[in-house]
Amino acid sequence: MSDMTSLIVRERHEDVLTLKLNRPDQFNALSEEMLAALQIEFDLCAEDVALRAVVLAAEGKAFCAGHDLKQMRSHAGDQAYYQRLFEQCGQLMQSIVHCPVPVIARVHGTATAAGCQLVASCDLAIAAQSARFAVSGINVGLFCSTPAVALTRNIPRKAAFEMLVTGRFISADEAQRQGLINHAVPADELDRALDALVQTICEKSPVAVRIGKAMVHRQCGMALDQAYAYAAAVMAENMMANDVGEGIDAFMQKRPPKWTGR
Repeated sequence: MSDMTSLIVRERHEDVLTLKLNRPDQFNALSEEMLAALQIEFDLCAEDVALRAVVLAAEGKAFCAGHDLKQMRSHAGDQAYYQRLFEQCGQLMQSIVHCPVPVIARVHGTATAAGCQLVASCDLAIAAQSARFAVSGINVGLFCSTPAVALTRNIPRKAAFEMLVTGRFISADEAQRQGLINHAVPADELDRALDALVQTICEKSPVAVRIGKAMVHRQCGMALDQAYAYAAAVMAENMMANDVGEGIDAFMQKRPPKWTGR
């Protein structure tokens, strides 16, 4: 598939953007071209002031099978190539984390290795109960070091290491219990559950959601006292937004708020 733009199906409905991985015959493996196409999309998201949420979905049977092993193998012995590839992937994952609005994974099928990393990098995830998750590089002699970064920031370290060192699959229900995903639902209810979550987010002040996402990610790496000092400053700044005054007034007047996004 030579046209990079065809690797991602882009659908915009009002202020919600859906990005669908579109290499179904390759189980949506993350080739260099797929990574580049996704990077372009998330670079655009960072500049889109009207955007409220991003849904990351996929075509075909699988959500994402991780890196394209055939493409990787064609560069055997080229360590510099592999360094660039994994840095490219890491940059994309960071762009998802730093996207100003919530990024929600819609996982309808298997997510393995860097595909599991993709799910872990999203802010929220809803999966069909039939979906399965693994970081299975260990099975081909490759420890999933870059997926481990995202995985260990989502689930308990011992649970993450067991997945990483055994390569075993976990069910959607177990992924939910561990905290990798938010909800596991029957496959025929996946879109309904996703739509309900997106609608709830879009009903909130866009100012508060954007401030909140950035704040949560940033404070995670801080010491407790630094986190509270930072959080206090963020809340004080948030209080200056017009939406906060409108929200408080609406609450006291027992009416729905009318958000302006300012």
